[in-house]
Amino acid sequence: MKTANQSIKPITTKINDNGNLEIGGCDLVELADKFGTPLYVFDEATIRSMTSSYKDAFKNYPNMKMMFAAKAFMTKAICKIMQQEGFGLDLCSGGEIYTAKTSGFDMSKTLFNGNNKSYDDLLLALESGIGTISVDNFFELALLNSIAKSKNQTVRILLRITPGIECHTHEYIQTGHLDSKFGFDLTQIDNAVELIIDEYKNLNLVGLHAHIGSQIFEKKVYFDEVDVIFKEIKRIWDKYSIVLHEINLGGGLGIKYTDKDMPISVYDIADTIIESIKIHSEKYGLDEPTVFIEPGRSIVGTSGITLYTAGSSKQVPNGRKYQAVDGGMSDNARPSLYQAEYTVQIANKPDSVADQKITIAGKHCESGDILAKDIILPEINEGDIICFYTTGAYGYSMSSNYNRVLKPAAVLVNNGKSDIIISRQSYEQLCESDVIPDSLN
Repeated sequence: MKTANQSIKPITTKINDNGNLEIGGCDLVELADKFGTPLYVFDEATIRSMTSSYKDAFKNYPNMKMMFAAKAFMTKAICKIMQQEGFGLDLCSGGEIYTAKTSGFDMSKTLFNGNNKSYDDLLLALESGIGTISVDNFFELALLNSIAKSKNQTVRILLRITPGIECHTHEYIQTGHLDSKFGFDLTQIDNAVELIIDEYKNLNLVGLHAHIGSQIFEKKVYFDEVDVIFKEIKRIWDKYSIVLHEINLGGGLGIKYTDKDMPISVYDIADTIIESIKIHSEKYGLDEPTVFIEPGRSIVGTSGITLYTAGSSKQVPNGRKYQAVDGGMSDNARPSLYQAEYTVQIANKPDSVADQKITIAGKHCESGDILAKDIILPEINEGDIICFYTTGAYGYSMSSNYNRVLKPAAVLVNNGKSDIIISRQSYEQLCESDVIPDSLN
């Protein structure tokens, strides 16, 4: 069964009677006029379609728990949607913890992840009632136990491991291979377990956690990941008589950015994971555990688009044609960081013949500020509204104030209604943290 991550466009996308692109019942040209550009637009129906697909795909495994990977895109409004959909949250910073807590999210359904959690991060996590902490290294084991002891708390923890599985993704988004900054190597697990047994009495080890990467298009890696984790759980039981009844498989399901991308569906990975759990539970003589997965990109990626207004253009003699827009690498770092590719359409003339090879350039003082290189589009005129699809994940969350450019607004659209979920940054907000020392006055 096909799921929304296999589509480039939000599920409500159409061309309306005005001849403009429309998403969530809202005319994109009108949204650009009302809210300004650059503008992030999120289709609520597509987000909820993906959460529903995950729940339906895993409905035959009652011990499955869904955790939205907040790093993909996190606002208080997204927290509300995830809570309504019955998802927990996978958090990886103090800021994400604070956002979840102040949104009213049930913090018992959260997990704190990350390879270098600070004292302040961990203290905030405990004071906020975090549900579980995924411990990444020996330094964190000692630090977390010390803080928990000082607070007279016992903390539920998972040990994050590197399973040694390498996915065919960009090297920057591979997390499960052996040479990774994340997690305990399998050769270090015994030492960690023994420290928990002998010294760290304020830590309650309940399971193992692994990630195998991001933007994954293959099923077998999930099957293999379950095998690695079950084998380790069985070994720990045999050696220490400790029952680990929870496993976290991470996320990583890919999405479709261009026609070249061929992601699998949620149902594909669900069938593979459930099959692997049943096979390896029987193989190793273990009870079927509570299983957590952490989709992020696949939940919000397809739901989001970014709108820009076309500005200056340049034809290089015997070379490229550049079309500049009013945003760039400050609102979408992925093309510069990962050489990411996108599908682009002109919102105010989506039916026009695409016969021009154009490179979309950002406005920043940086030669590498290119959003799309050598793509085929209709002729672009100054003032046209340019729509980049599939920017819902890691667009706003990676945004910056490079060149002191303001961060864009984000709106949520549904059934013809548009609501601000992130206000456009003002110049006053941009400068509010600046301080001029007295010695300079």
